Amino acid sequence: MINLCPEKISEEYDLDDFDQMRRLGHRMVDDIIDDLRTLRDKPVWQPVPDNVRDHLTAPLPSEPIGPEGAYEDFRRYVVPYPRGNAHPRFWGWVNGSGLPLGVFADLLAAAMNPSVGAFENAATLVEEQVLEWLKTMLGFPDTTSAVLTSGCSMSNIIGLAVARTSSAKVDVRSVGAIGVPKAMALYASSETHSSVSKAVELLGLGRAALRTISVDADFRIDVSALEASILSDRRDGLEPFCVIANAGTVNTGATDDLARLADLCAYQSLWLHVDGAFGALAWLCEELRPALVGLQRADSLAFDLHKWMYLPYDVGCVFVRDAKAHHDAFAVTPTYLSRTAAGPASHVNSFADCGIELTRRFRALKVWLTLKAYGVEAFARQIRQNVNQADYLSKRIEAHPDLELAAPVRLNVVCFRYVAPGLSPEILDQLNEELLIRLQTSGTALPSHTMLNGRFVIRVAITNHRSDYGDFDLLIESVVRLGASLM
Repeated sequence: MINLCPEKISEEYDLDDFDQMRRLGHRMVDDIIDDLRTLRDKPVWQPVPDNVRDHLTAPLPSEPIGPEGAYEDFRRYVVPYPRGNAHPRFWGWVNGSGLPLGVFADLLAAAMNPSVGAFENAATLVEEQVLEWLKTMLGFPDTTSAVLTSGCSMSNIIGLAVARTSSAKVDVRSVGAIGVPKAMALYASSETHSSVSKAVELLGLGRAALRTISVDADFRIDVSALEASILSDRRDGLEPFCVIANAGTVNTGATDDLARLADLCAYQSLWLHVDGAFGALAWLCEELRPALVGLQRADSLAFDLHKWMYLPYDVGCVFVRDAKAHHDAFAVTPTYLSRTAAGPASHVNSFADCGIELTRRFRALKVWLTLKAYGVEAFARQIRQNVNQADYLSKRIEAHPDLELAAPVRLNVVCFRYVAPGLSPEILDQLNEELLIRLQTSGTALPSHTMLNGRFVIRVAITNHRSDYGDFDLLIESVVRLGASLM
């Protein structure tokens, strides 16, 4: 017989032991601040030892160790082994550094635990306000449709999905890409982020639909080659529909000629999508705007706030100029999501109609709190400092006989190599790879790497609000010392 009056769960297992949570929460906050305050004294990265790996592959626990015990395990087995994004000498893969206020904002958001997909609640209104602020920051019209995302990968998927749906000659949501009368084609430079290729695959277009266009000496898309590819595809009976431009490429920070691309797309009746993962936010600095002229003419724009607004993961954004096209690409209204005359379901705006997710977390709170706390000019000043730091680093590299720049420094990414006379390019590739590995595993600094013009290069992507000029001096000294030892 079913017991309809089970005994109250014992205090040992009380999931809402608020006194215990208060004590543990105060300790966690103190530890967070202490850890962030002392980051510079710790390694940027260190290998995970075998005993930690063993613990992190242990089987499912059946017996409790309590919240304090679980937290002790976190401190012992997880905290010492990050990838180091928050560290002042982490410059790999364009990862942001994470403001403390953003950390606390995520805690507050999790405690409220709203779902920001549809219906009226304060979290929905906060996101709506944040999106208006972001449009103002980047000079987009009030009528632009927008939604926060997990990051630029999702923003690119959403932007390109709207481009596909609005450009197809049929109802592609009903018949699918296979029902399109002419094969659709879109265009991006060889420096475009890999998320674009994934988006094309997920949208059913196939990688063959993505035309990879060569770049010039500054690693910007070759517009003449782009025009030739579009004309060739039209002659072959294909349906060109979209050009993807870059505002800050992941490899070198290059920005395509957005104004010229906007002119070309207007003339050719093509959708212009801009991947501005971090580079779009350079618009906040007036002296950096000339390279971004044409940004506001994009039909869709993807960018991140966990990069050059230094917020904790994750929060990105996508703008779509045509609000109806954005809605038409995603809107679905089952009965359980239909609007009512009053109550929470009466709210007009539904973020679920602007993307893939219905269940959406309260990402907007950390953006809202930090913009209110510090103001947008604080972020402009910090972006400016990162760009100046890249310029400083590039000048130190150019001045050193054992180092050479591998690409022009236009924004915040510096690519360089250790060089030595008499060594072949292939040997230099091996030397630079080994040098980078030793630099990373030493915990001193963590740049990343890439291939430029077929050569292995060290890549420093500066989106860190904690870096100072002494950190870049240490980087140069370490690279030169390691290079000499390897020789």
